[in-house]
Amino acid sequence: MSRATRPDREELPEDTTDPGEIAATHDEEKPARRLSRRPELLVYLAALAVALLVLRQVFFPLTKGNQFYLVIFLGCTLPLVFLSYRPGGRRGSGERDDPGWYDWALSALALLVGFYPVLPFTSGGFDAFLDRQGGLSGLDILAGSLLLLLVLEATRRTTGWILPVICAAFVGFAYYGGFLPQHWGIAHAGVDFSQIINALYNDASGFYGTPLDVAASYIVLFTLYGAVLSASGAGQFFVDFSFAAFKRSRTAPGRTAVLSGFLLGTVSGSGTATAVSLGSITWPILRRAGYPQENAGGLLAASGIGAILSPPTLGAAAFIIAEYLQTSYLTVLIWACVPTLLYYLGIVFSVEADARRFGAEAVDTEHGSAWRILLRGGYHFLSLAIIVVFLAMNIPPFAAVVYATGVAALFALVSNLVRATGGPGRAVLDWARSMVDALSLGVRGALPVVAVCAAAGIITSTITKTGLGQELADALVQAANAISSDPTVILVLTVVFSALAVGVLGLAVPVTASFIIAWVVIGPALGELGVADAERAMFIFYYAVLSEVTPPTALAAVAAAAITGGRVISTMMQAWKYTLPAFLVPIAFVLTDNGAALLLQADAVTVLWVLAVSVVAVGALSVVTGGWLFGPVPALVRALFAPGALCLLYLEPPVIAVGLGFCVLGLLAQLVLRRKAKFKEELDAD
Repeated sequence: MSRATRPDREELPEDTTDPGEIAATHDEEKPARRLSRRPELLVYLAALAVALLVLRQVFFPLTKGNQFYLVIFLGCTLPLVFLSYRPGGRRGSGERDDPGWYDWALSALALLVGFYPVLPFTSGGFDAFLDRQGGLSGLDILAGSLLLLLVLEATRRTTGWILPVICAAFVGFAYYGGFLPQHWGIAHAGVDFSQIINALYNDASGFYGTPLDVAASYIVLFTLYGAVLSASGAGQFFVDFSFAAFKRSRTAPGRTAVLSGFLLGTVSGSGTATAVSLGSITWPILRRAGYPQENAGGLLAASGIGAILSPPTLGAAAFIIAEYLQTSYLTVLIWACVPTLLYYLGIVFSVEADARRFGAEAVDTEHGSAWRILLRGGYHFLSLAIIVVFLAMNIPPFAAVVYATGVAALFALVSNLVRATGGPGRAVLDWARSMVDALSLGVRGALPVVAVCAAAGIITSTITKTGLGQELADALVQAANAISSDPTVILVLTVVFSALAVGVLGLAVPVTASFIIAWVVIGPALGELGVADAERAMFIFYYAVLSEVTPPTALAAVAAAAITGGRVISTMMQAWKYTLPAFLVPIAFVLTDNGAALLLQADAVTVLWVLAVSVVAVGALSVVTGGWLFGPVPALVRALFAPGALCLLYLEPPVIAVGLGFCVLGLLAQLVLRRKAKFKEELDAD
């Protein structure tokens, strides 16, 4: 293999970039700003106060109701965005990154208009503000308009221009809808600007709708949990355990990256951040094993994104699924189990193929016995188990995660005391400092999601008020009807169109916003065709997540390429290759009734045979993408496995039989071709 594709260890420095800088640059929800001492202390204390407010709300809810709490929460967090995130560009080397006067001004304005509904000397108090619903005063409209602009600016700072532009377009559509040709299905009478502000600012929707409610009640708590778990040393334990779990072999480095990505996802809510953290630790090992830079980057991106799909924490959109469907979070976790297994199984199949295809080598690592590491740090798994156990006991998820956070903090204290070198007093002091730091850091990590959720409320409120969602859903189904009148073909086409639409949407906006928009637009279209709530919700969720590894804006792959030094586009294509089975498996959720078994919504026998068929389908897809089965796979064999895999994912027995037939033919053809190749090699050797 050429040195261009298989770099030696000495050709690249061990650490050419700062992982934190890479995550800040490429993560769509976490562009970082570094503050000097005084503004850092202010933001630190304010974020800590928000963390205490959120924890208090779990056990001692504010007496004036949930909307009152959301007003307080947004009023506290929105100002922090303008102090924590720069207005544009990147921080130059050696430059100060403190807020400018305009950042302080925007922060103060956000504080004022955010708290305006509850201040007695401005709005007359919260009750008086609510009493003006539908008939806001001029000052109310001014404050609401300013908050609208501030939410859009906060979203722009944390995610870029696309989502604010989309939000502005929806507001424009609501106001100018009456000017559209009346024969257009999406035309409406138009909504007065004061009524738009009323829906956004003085209603249990808009800014204070379900997305922000989920962010303030669930997402922030899970972010705090992840920060505390990370501060307890869980992240390093997960990586050490992954390295020790696999024996010395040429496939062990790739397997280690996959397992580490899955475990690190429990302490990071971001696929890109997980990929960067994973890459900074495992890339030197992958490089020594002989992984090409692009293959390694693709593997890191795929493993990192899988963290958002994996129980027990999942991604932010999973909490919104539970809220929209009025089901328990534990139910959503159960739905995610089999798809997560298939996702990582597809990556493992590809790792096995790649390690053989480019001749990876075994690498010695000094991590000791897996059992010894597990005995020393296995307690980190207990807090994860506690979340699941408490959810099974019908304890609300926001309480369950607080209890799990307390357990993680307690174990961290015991660990500090056991390993203390400066006495128990110093150990307790260090522990207390790290826990307080984790609480503040957890809130700051959630700020981008808070901004996105507030902005998403603009879209959902506008869609509800204008009826746009139903019109777009009808248009999607009509497009399929224009091609065929067969109900099965219509469903297949609608599913394909929906997958493409969610994927394209996800190229422009973060996962959480992508899911919310797709749910109110595409969800009804699938519902009209008889797809159940669980299947369509998980279908949309998975495509929203997988858009993060879809070229040409796969930010996780871009960040991984920055770690490995590989070519960006090639790294994106490798990440897409590793995750291709995951792109196709969600389609099986919605095409047939048996797809519900993939979400564990069927009897045990059905779940088992559907799982077995899906595993074969993922394996067949891995042969197509990985190009290896007992040796290199020629195009002819791939051409047999490709339709076989697609047929297997249509979970009806007759079609499954056809798919198995294609796979058997492909297997026989590969065996015959390999035998011929081996016979030819023996003749040449003689």
